[in-house]
Amino acid sequence: MRDFSIIIPCYNAALTLQATLQSIQAQTCQDWEVICVDDGSTDATLEVLHTARSLDPRIRVIHNVGKGPSRARNLGALTFATGDVIAFCDADDIWGPEKLGQLNDCFDTPDIDAAFGQVAFFQDDPAEVTATSTIPATPLSIQMLLGENPVCTMSNIAVRRDAFLRTGGFNEEMVHNEDLDWLIRLVGTGAQVVGIDALQTWYRSSPYGLSANLRAMQQGRKDAIRTAGRFGHAPTRRSDAIFLRYLCRRALRLGQGRLLPLRFAFKGVMRSPAGFFSTPWRGLATLAGAMLVPVLPSRLSQILFSR
Repeated sequence: MRDFSIIIPCYNAALTLQATLQSIQAQTCQDWEVICVDDGSTDATLEVLHTARSLDPRIRVIHNVGKGPSRARNLGALTFATGDVIAFCDADDIWGPEKLGQLNDCFDTPDIDAAFGQVAFFQDDPAEVTATSTIPATPLSIQMLLGENPVCTMSNIAVRRDAFLRTGGFNEEMVHNEDLDWLIRLVGTGAQVVGIDALQTWYRSSPYGLSANLRAMQQGRKDAIRTAGRFGHAPTRRSDAIFLRYLCRRALRLGQGRLLPLRFAFKGVMRSPAGFFSTPWRGLATLAGAMLVPVLPSRLSQILFSR
């Protein structure tokens, strides 16, 4: 049994943090420490943290005033973590009780450097899942990451300490897609990252979060392409098309205009039909939605394209 260090960046998360910590305390594998890095919260986050720490000495509280989630993750992982494996969790997400046990079994294979599972997406109630992610059949590659990132969220990744150190940590200058940049560097430095075909993480999605900003996502991919280039990789027509399909689905889900989804879909199909329809049902549903969105009620679009 190996030890896990779980890094949780916290900022004004008083309403969700307790559920996050409880999901970690409910793990079947109990060999862990939690390092909560507060970023200058102005709500009751620190009160929640100090109460949790007083009840469970495995929970530690670190202060990182106003320096952002990448700095918080680096501080926790590079300075304070003591575990063999570093895992990340955001302060509004929830873990399934078997997650650490499944990761522990996965890391019994010495060649595996990092692992992730399936993600369930929800808004307010984790029992009301709107979508689940899929696990690729092969280890994570840079081309996968330049298409549609199957890891989805930092709450869904665990990495051996030495593999994390080889990456140099997160780019603290990035405010969007810093997770994608880090994953590319993780794979680019030789790490084998595999998927576990089990639902492990419940991700709280919000139309107002950073992931809802389509323009920032496009800029973030440009940054990721530059990072990939340092390892000798450039995006293919296929990965471009998969990314455009992803943008189209995001635009449909968020109700962002009548023509924008169709623009993304058209560009994706023209760039690579094989890429856009690499998952046939998803490609067909996305294209149909982009064509029908002018006549569909916005709520129906959100329901149809959240999956």
